[in-house]
Amino acid sequence: MVRFERDGHIGIITIDRPEVRNAINGAVSRGIEAAIDEIETDPSLWVGILAGNGPVFSAGADLKAAVEGRGEQISTARGGFGGITARQHEKPIIAAVDGAALAGGFEIVLACDMVVASKSARFGIPEVKRGLIAGAGGLFRLARHLPPNIAMELALTGDPIDAASAAQWGIVNILTEPGGALAGARDLANRIIANAPMSVRLSRRTILETRLLDDAAAFRNSAARLAENCATADYAEGPRAFLEKRAPVWQGR
Repeated sequence: MVRFERDGHIGIITIDRPEVRNAINGAVSRGIEAAIDEIETDPSLWVGILAGNGPVFSAGADLKAAVEGRGEQISTARGGFGGITARQHEKPIIAAVDGAALAGGFEIVLACDMVVASKSARFGIPEVKRGLIAGAGGLFRLARHLPPNIAMELALTGDPIDAASAAQWGIVNILTEPGGALAGARDLANRIIANAPMSVRLSRRTILETRLLDDAAAFRNSAARLAENCATADYAEGPRAFLEKRAPVWQGR
């Protein structure tokens, strides 16, 4: 139900249940979590991409399984819903979204660091239309991404927005033609892996840890991350390669 492949320094995770619109069940959550584990622990993998096979990214939780009372635990203990919405990870993950990302599918997208979406994509949290609540991070992450009134509209109406609107509001980094989200995500990933892996990870960590801090606390955090970066092998390689007029050879440590 989840495929994982390597493309150089990129690990690509694909939700593969097109017959049920890539609905998330326990096997999918465990598969995504295991794939993230692979990316995190493999020193040759520097960036992850999360995509969906078929005409949609994901329609969210497998409600049919829940209604039929199969007793399946959809979330994982460490990663939460989809094995990712509550997951702590060091390496950046890009969502590649073709078609709809709704309900839990949208919450999975919001848990990623960046989003490449085709113009056919749609995003929404329609839980209120079914007497439910978006409980896998969608409500608070939307409020961080969007102006309060726009986040409130999406949460209370349950209506989706199109890809162009999502890009306008800063949810989507890059728009592609339909069918082009994965290729666009690979392009973005390649731009990232051209850089020093540890510098990328520490920069990501600083942004996540400081966005709700005041300036004084944020500077203390930045100083700590800067010290960590100075202790890496790549810290010396970057300036050396510049002076020698050659491409750097990153070690990722």
